[in-house]
Amino acid sequence: MFAVIKTGGKQYRVAADDVLKIEKVAGEVGEIVTLGAVLAYGEGDNVTIGAPFVEGASVAVEVVEQGRGPKVIAFKKRRRQNSRRKRGHRQELTTVRVTEILTAGAQPKKAAAKKASKKTEAAAAADAE
Repeated sequence: MFAVIKTGGKQYRVAADDVLKIEKVAGEVGEIVTLGAVLAYGEGDNVTIGAPFVEGASVAVEVVEQGRGPKVIAFKKRRRQNSRRKRGHRQELTTVRVTEILTAGAQPKKAAAKKASKKTEAAAAADAE
């Protein structure tokens, strides 16, 4: 099954277990976030298209990483005018993994992964030795 979602002013065709970089989405690493702007979903010839969005459809994604894109330099120069301007920009990006495509107002089945505290990590490391 696939879905076409809209986020950050762009459209993406996604399926389960796809990993993609999108514009920044609020959420901690390991958290499950629901994206509700689904333009179409389906499988094979059976495709449901929204006008503009499909009612009750959403895509559950897991936040893998919060980061920034490469630096883009905007340099402007006006010749013979002693005028130069240099400006840099790094877009904030979120790497997400699509966990499931939800239809008919369903809720995500998978819960957010629990972060292990330092004490439990230390105890697990001591047990391993």
